[in-house]
Amino acid sequence: MAESPADAPAAPLTVGPKPGANQLSPAMAAAINRPIDNGPISYDKAYAAIADDAFPVAAFNWKKTNPAFLRQEIAYTGPYEPGTIIVDPRAHQLTLVQADGRARRYGVGVGKQGFSWSGTATVNLKQAWPDWYPPKEMIARTPHLAREVDTLPSGVGVPGGNRNPLGARAMYLWQGNKDTLFRIHGTLDPNSIGKSVSSGCIRMINQDAIDLFSRVNVGTKVVVLN
Repeated sequence: MAESPADAPAAPLTVGPKPGANQLSPAMAAAINRPIDNGPISYDKAYAAIADDAFPVAAFNWKKTNPAFLRQEIAYTGPYEPGTIIVDPRAHQLTLVQADGRARRYGVGVGKQGFSWSGTATVNLKQAWPDWYPPKEMIARTPHLAREVDTLPSGVGVPGGNRNPLGARAMYLWQGNKDTLFRIHGTLDPNSIGKSVSSGCIRMINQDAIDLFSRVNVGTKVVVLN
């Protein structure tokens, strides 16, 4: 199932299991407030199964992945300020600029030809295990999708969880007061990282999406290179 760049716009909440929710379950609150691990990156640990989140996250077999698309701590000498997210679609990499000339880099999957987007935006909303609302046109042209959607509080979609194509975390990109309809999010298909296969959104290995989610705030600047 491919992600769509035309999800229903979400309300500008800071965090939450779904737009409009005022109360978080203990499991969701714990997921949102996971501690940041600033220790040396061990891939066995970084990509291990996660059993204490709101939903379980399967281990990722990082040994079969191109090392260029695994989480890395790197030196950074570019022009962007600490706290900025930079997405390079050609390299299939996302970089979070940090202080003291350092950065954290992750592999990503990006939009296939005809679905790409570039520009500058901000993270307007963060959600753990978000619901997904595919547009009616996508449901109409994808017969199997019609069997997977349910009627949710905000429309017809797939509830947050392990069968949701937005994965464990999503960060919603806006320009000013307008939703770009593009997201940075986890994925059901971690083997698509490093490829141009999505319908426009920026997908990450779920463990990487969780790590990035814990490091950025609403208002974070996102630069998607052309």
